[in-house]
Amino acid sequence: MLKTPLVIVNFKTYPEATGERAVKLARIIASVAKKYKVAAAVAPQAFDIYRVASKVKIPVLAQHVDPYKPDKFTGWLLPEAARESGAIGSLVNHAEHQLRPPEIELTIDRLRELGMASIVCGRDVETSREVVAMTPTMVAIEPPELIGTGRAVSKVKPEVVSDTVREVRSVNPRVRVLCGAGIASGEDARLALKLGAEGVLLARAITCASNPRAAISDIVKGMVKRR
Repeated sequence: MLKTPLVIVNFKTYPEATGERAVKLARIIASVAKKYKVAAAVAPQAFDIYRVASKVKIPVLAQHVDPYKPDKFTGWLLPEAARESGAIGSLVNHAEHQLRPPEIELTIDRLRELGMASIVCGRDVETSREVVAMTPTMVAIEPPELIGTGRAVSKVKPEVVSDTVREVRSVNPRVRVLCGAGIASGEDARLALKLGAEGVLLARAITCASNPRAAISDIVKGMVKRR
């Protein structure tokens, strides 16, 4: 479902990536990824999953799902609904929507039952080692203090990336590692891959860019340069 090297753009709830603007941004990302032969995926808001998935061919992820089965759960976000809307998986435990370890594991299990991918965010090496034992599809190392700062973890704390890659591979080499938090340039992405990550997870650098096409082009060119 998700090939590497991979760039995932989280749309969060930015107005620049809401409604029809989410479709426009997803199309730009898909076009640039195709040009440079780099895999890409987007994570729009729940209300925009169907809108985006029906208009682009790259994978679409939910930003969050709840680990429940269809029943009396008003207001919760079920994996089945995300899948029916066109999502192939979901982010899990993002720093802005954290879960307790039992909830993380239940969410991973529910996604797996439905044949969906789980990209679980870890705040540090220890957290990443804990969640990899739950067998997610991918682990994204994202120190929360660097998210949205433009200070890339691959530059500021490179050892966090390399140590996470080493620990994850020691527990389960089939789980791939992504690098997030502060990634804002092609150089940031190139360094992340050099440190052992198989892709990047980012948001603001693309969604809020004055020229999103130039911004995503810079990121993927950095990833291609690493090859």
